[in-house]
Amino acid sequence: MAGPVIECVANFSEGRDAATVRAIEDAIASSAGVLVLRVERDTDHNRSVITFAGSPDAVSEGALRGIAVAVERIDLRRHAGVHPRMGAADVVPFVPLEGVTLEDCVAIARRTGEEVWKRLGVPVYFYEAAALSPDRRMLENCRRGGFENPKIAPDLGGPALHSSAGACIIGARKILIAFNINLQTDDVTVAREIARKIRTSSGGMPFVKALGLSLAGRGLAQVSMNLTDFEQTPLHQVFDAVRQEAAERGVDIAGSEIIGLVPKKALEDAAAHYLQCENFDSGLVLENRLQNVRRALE
Repeated sequence: MAGPVIECVANFSEGRDAATVRAIEDAIASSAGVLVLRVERDTDHNRSVITFAGSPDAVSEGALRGIAVAVERIDLRRHAGVHPRMGAADVVPFVPLEGVTLEDCVAIARRTGEEVWKRLGVPVYFYEAAALSPDRRMLENCRRGGFENPKIAPDLGGPALHSSAGACIIGARKILIAFNINLQTDDVTVAREIARKIRTSSGGMPFVKALGLSLAGRGLAQVSMNLTDFEQTPLHQVFDAVRQEAAERGVDIAGSEIIGLVPKKALEDAAAHYLQCENFDSGLVLENRLQNVRRALE
């Protein structure tokens, strides 16, 4: 993929109807130059995440097409799931990957938001780097109260939300890792206690957002997290902290999951940590070394 590349990790409030999720995916992929990288559905969250990349214009258009299908097919008045949500197309962040700055992604987010309101009549909140005021940088501030009882008015459109599709929260941000740890218990209180202990807003670990959720369909409780700077607070450090907190409550880890995609460095760092590998660096990874040598020969 030549030229500037951005990523979009779009979250839609539908995880049970496979046909609707596929229709959204197809709409995104119909934008020339977009590559759909991963699609995930969760029935307990009743939520899907579609990760795609391409040139800025292609990704913006793909996002608009996906949002349009979500608005057409998802009715939040009949939607229920454990994950907080404000819109049918709930959160749409743009992430710089190659040859693009975060400031460029802010401009893309703002332009996309204007089109969502103009074309679809869906109000828009801007968050993270695209926020119009400091109090709206945090996603949870924009989404507080949810579709049924929004606490703040949208940045574009409104003040009332769309009757069935709610509002779309659009932003620009750096790469984050969406990381969930499932606990071998159905007691959601345990997950909520652990989430409260480890998240930044409660005085826990830096760059960690966390919620405790119930996965009734699997008989598990989940600590659902966003790691907003994995280099400052690594994946393995968060896993160890949750495991320790769970053990103190007599609970085992059932497993963990990555939502969307994860940077290779995060997994390399985790492998080095758990293998206790001395003098580890990325050049010890075969694929990295081959890539570096090929570049040197070009």
